[in-house]
Amino acid sequence: MDLIESLQWRYATKKMSGKQVPQDKIDYILEAIRLSPSSSGLQPYEIIVVTNEELKEKIKPIAFGQSQITDASHLLIFAAWDNYTEERINAVFKRSNAERGLPDSATDDYRKRLLGMVLANTPEQNFAHTAKQSAIALGISLVAAADQEVDATPMEGYNAAQLDELLGLAEKGLKSTAIVALGYRDEDNDWLAKLKKVRTPKELLYTHVN
Repeated sequence: MDLIESLQWRYATKKMSGKQVPQDKIDYILEAIRLSPSSSGLQPYEIIVVTNEELKEKIKPIAFGQSQITDASHLLIFAAWDNYTEERINAVFKRSNAERGLPDSATDDYRKRLLGMVLANTPEQNFAHTAKQSAIALGISLVAAADQEVDATPMEGYNAAQLDELLGLAEKGLKSTAIVALGYRDEDNDWLAKLKKVRTPKELLYTHVN
């Protein structure tokens, strides 16, 4: 399928079959996430990949009993930095410069301007920004999954505080932003599987300024 056909095919699967997704397809999706764009290239998030059945059972009630949690092959938990810090930002620039064969000083001007902006914000303002960056990566994961004909259900319906506690995210300076369940649709038992895909008409969605 081409990209448009893949996006036409995908939907937020409500009932998954329990069939496992091959590792090469998971690796493809994860690499697409790794290559996602983000503000200043910081990628201020981590993705927790869950296949452990016992842990999925613990997550299910936190996600209000949604069956995709335990019927999915893999869960991707997107967790954004809880704040921007000088240490985190410096580490990203140091790694980037090293990989490009540049001295640490090569990006000093930009790095210092960036630090001046984000360190003036509250932690809440910075988390709002890092969460938006994780949402970009989540979108890429859905497109990559569709490209591989893997069903993907993005989920924000869960108790974030409970999930963060279960996974020990606070100790890592992270807060969860979304869960993506990866697997294969159970067409016979998914009420949404055979319904027409509906999106906003072009004339309502786009404003062209020439």
